[in-house]
Amino acid sequence: MKLSKDIQFPAQTHQDQWETLKQFTDARIAIGRAGCSIPTRALLDFQLSHAQAKDAVFQCLNVELLTEQLQQLGLDPIHVKSQAEHKELYLKRPDLGRLLAPHSAQLLQQIKQDQHSYEICIVIGDGLSARAIEENALPFIQALIQPFEEQQWSLAPVVIATGSRVALGDEIAEIFQARMLIMLIGERPGLSSPDSMGLYYTLDAYSGCLDSQRNCISNIRPAGLSIPVATQRLLALMHNSKRLGLSGVDLKDEHVVPTLEDNHQPKLLF
Repeated sequence: MKLSKDIQFPAQTHQDQWETLKQFTDARIAIGRAGCSIPTRALLDFQLSHAQAKDAVFQCLNVELLTEQLQQLGLDPIHVKSQAEHKELYLKRPDLGRLLAPHSAQLLQQIKQDQHSYEICIVIGDGLSARAIEENALPFIQALIQPFEEQQWSLAPVVIATGSRVALGDEIAEIFQARMLIMLIGERPGLSSPDSMGLYYTLDAYSGCLDSQRNCISNIRPAGLSIPVATQRLLALMHNSKRLGLSGVDLKDEHVVPTLEDNHQPKLLF
């Protein structure tokens, strides 16, 4: 039997030449190596991020606290549920997360009776990250109240939906006869973004809407797209949507966020 030579790797940590680029991204680059493996700290950081992502998926939304916070803003939220009655069913049956539970649909119908139609319907869904909603939904809605009042857009009762998928908002907007639907939902957590909130805007939403009829603003969180910029983009979409009478792939996001001063020349990383 022929024996292979034992290879000895140096014990000290090898620094990656991309080290200086780590300050610009949360991506796992330039983690270095120790011998033939990754450094212990990098491994522990990965395991922590993975645990945080799993916790975000299985965490239940604190509906009572969110309701109390919205009431302090002068809003009177309604709690509804999808047909995905628990988290395990929610993960295995996405279709049930798109449908209102019968008692929730009946509740909304009763509230809608003898009420006029609305311009805007806001639905807050736990989605795949309740943490994202608990940390970002309230300040986002707070930033929208004044612009909506200035435009004299009527707001339907805010709905908190648990066990929700994106399409659940369509049925709610249809019941309220709301012209514009804003669906806030916890996004699938990545290994560096367990707190990322997504926004889906739809004009004249109805049950069975296609995904192509929605506009998406993603990664709303302190380390991603800031709330001031996200609200600017949403308001720009809403104004253009009402003017053109459409949303989705036919409605382009033309909002420009200035990132560099006019007199400053951009520098390439490579």
